Amino acid sequence: MHFGATKALDGVDFVCKAGEVHAVLGENGAGKSTLMKLIAGVIQPTQGRLRVDGQQVSLNTPKTALKHGLVCMFQELSLVPDLTVRENLLLGAPGAGLGWLKGRGLDTAQSVLDRIDGADIKMSQRVSDLTLPQRQQVEIAKAIMKKPRLLILDEATSALSASVVEKVFDLVREERDAGTAVLFISHRFHEIEALADRISVFRNGQCVATFAKGAHDYGEIIDMMVGQKIEELFPEKSPHRNEAEVVLDVRNFSWEGQVRDVSVTVRQGEIVGLGGLDGQGQGAFLMGLFGLLRKANGTTAISGQPGEIKSPKAAKHQDVALAYIPEDRKTEGLILDQSIEENLELAALGRSDLNAGDAGLYAGTLDQLALKHGGLHLPVSSLSGGNQQKVVLAKWLALKPRCLLLADPTRGIDVKTKTEIYAILRQLADQGTAILLLSTDYEELIQLCDETHVFFNGEIVASLSGDDLTPQNIIAATLNVSSESRVNGVTEGQVAHA
Repeated sequence: MHFGATKALDGVDFVCKAGEVHAVLGENGAGKSTLMKLIAGVIQPTQGRLRVDGQQVSLNTPKTALKHGLVCMFQELSLVPDLTVRENLLLGAPGAGLGWLKGRGLDTAQSVLDRIDGADIKMSQRVSDLTLPQRQQVEIAKAIMKKPRLLILDEATSALSASVVEKVFDLVREERDAGTAVLFISHRFHEIEALADRISVFRNGQCVATFAKGAHDYGEIIDMMVGQKIEELFPEKSPHRNEAEVVLDVRNFSWEGQVRDVSVTVRQGEIVGLGGLDGQGQGAFLMGLFGLLRKANGTTAISGQPGEIKSPKAAKHQDVALAYIPEDRKTEGLILDQSIEENLELAALGRSDLNAGDAGLYAGTLDQLALKHGGLHLPVSSLSGGNQQKVVLAKWLALKPRCLLLADPTRGIDVKTKTEIYAILRQLADQGTAILLLSTDYEELIQLCDETHVFFNGEIVASLSGDDLTPQNIIAATLNVSSESRVNGVTEGQVAHA
């Protein structure tokens, strides 16, 4: 498969069998998405053959692929924001015009939503009013209701909480056991371990290995993907700066019962983590710090100077200099239809001390991030997910923030790009930037952070550092049990916080 001089796939032989979950791994640009688009009929191969049930087929349109039972849920959500959930489910539904969806189809979609904690999603709701996890739940229901022979899930669970992910996996296992072939793409290795039967690793447009789950450990798979050892993924931590200047000091932050009496201190050069299951208040806490929430209570001091941050404009003012990297880069961090250049200017707008249109303001940051693009005049939607995230980072780093607030910045990003972002965060910290990092990845909290605060039900239930910053302690705090408790219930009743 060629795109001009670029060879996206090179002589790939790939088989997915009925009744199996086949995981596909690889960094961005390895060929995974190209393979999925070929199967889904979005693009056509320049050479080679595609067979479905042993018969050669020509998948020249997505509609043709759907007729063969090939259904794909892409990482880039396909829902139309201005339409309702029901109207989105109608789009492309087989037989929808004959009332199919009103009967079996709608019932199937609702049943799927109910099973994956989406019962509160109403068919009459506009998609634009749904949260990112809710939109992902609708996408899953939309895919399952089409009764696929082959189901492709491309980062299908990236925005979902751990409890919802497990319910989605139960649903996928049922599909597999009923004979459905499943192709599963995820950058989360624990998800691969939990769900996959076989694994294929792609690199530079080639399938470099296919093996049964368990045949290789995490480190070996990383090496196959990027030629890098696992210990090389994270930069070495710098010595903890106990005496460094306090950049951000938050006392007794509360917001509408979702966050209660949270106090956090971040010093110059520190990376402080925020952990816990999704929806436990850590995301709202970051948004509140950046002035995105009304009626938030508590006190905030920046470099010893108290002040109220009631809006993003106040947060990014040069006297405060906070920067916020949101979880959903596509709807909150970028304007996809605008150019890379126009997106870079967004953060600097309103800063009286900066000229947002000065290209020199961003040049150094773009070089630092090694942004891969075909020209800054191109729409930001033309970039890969990892490079889109680099644009979000670049527009804020150009403002030289005192404190960087990050909400799961590596979600849905390939391993190589993650490694680049980790190195940049460490470099920023070493230069004196204070960093507050929300992450759902335990390894990030352990390997990057000097201290990690774990949230449960809107409160910090554990603050871990040094030798106490371990997976066991993070998981115990995440589940709100003491570290001595056991998941199997051997020791019960050791609740850390009621």
